Amino acid sequence: MRILVTDGMDASAVAKLRADGFEVVEQFYEPDELGAALREFDVVIIRSATKIKEPQIDAAKGGKLKVIIRAGVGVDNIAVKYAEENGFVVKNTPRASSNAVAELAIALLFACARNISIAGHTMREQKWEKKAYSKGFEVSGKVVGVIGYGRIGQMVGQKCQALGASVLSYVNRHKPEGCECETMKFVTPDEVYSQSDIIILCAPGGAKPLVDAESIAKMKDGVVIINVSRGSNVDEAALLEALNSGKVKAAGIDVWLSEKDPNWELAAHPAVACMPHVGAGTKEAQKRIGAELVDIIEAL
Repeated sequence: MRILVTDGMDASAVAKLRADGFEVVEQFYEPDELGAALREFDVVIIRSATKIKEPQIDAAKGGKLKVIIRAGVGVDNIAVKYAEENGFVVKNTPRASSNAVAELAIALLFACARNISIAGHTMREQKWEKKAYSKGFEVSGKVVGVIGYGRIGQMVGQKCQALGASVLSYVNRHKPEGCECETMKFVTPDEVYSQSDIIILCAPGGAKPLVDAESIAKMKDGVVIINVSRGSNVDEAALLEALNSGKVKAAGIDVWLSEKDPNWELAAHPAVACMPHVGAGTKEAQKRIGAELVDIIEAL
């Protein structure tokens, strides 16, 4: 079996697959070259940098390709329905990186709460601005709205409760059992927006942003917004306007509407703590993802 890895993979997992007799090729292809290349492989493993949409799927038809695997949680860079309609199997690794993403959400929250990003920047410019950045806030006692309560959302909620916050959430489909307690309640979307001091986005991308001018208007003045879900969940222009007006106190952002051309004005805002989509970027998560990929392939 030939396996194409386009965006990198844990070295120990690659070694395990090769030791098991699989041929593993590690190579990135540009979008216009990828489809034809896929015809020569039985399995392709991608991360967020590679997109397999309708043109790539059409070009791969009639070749060897049978399975598309997303090394991570979100599969919005794959035309899943179209792929399955054309006989391809699509899989992902939903369990492996959840804790890493949840921990980054908390890190971004602390960065916003204590002005860590901008204070660190000004310190590197040899500016001692203690008074300017001595007006932070504590997470304990706050109401945190977690939008999306799957694996990542639940871990975020648990960590926030451990810090002394109470959690509100809403989900579009089934409520996970065993989560509700004195410090965690499922409520309506409007209640999450209007009652939360902090809003953390953990939901899949949808047709409409979860944070836009309409939803921001429902939020508390001085709300903090954290996005570790999908860039499409935030109207970046509306968020920037709300940051400039003070309606939104601060934002922590790991995911962007465009990764090739991020909203640099938003990234440069002094009230923004930001990262270049590294939610799953821990050694531990990458090893777990690699192990889960090996399990998937060995079970084929």
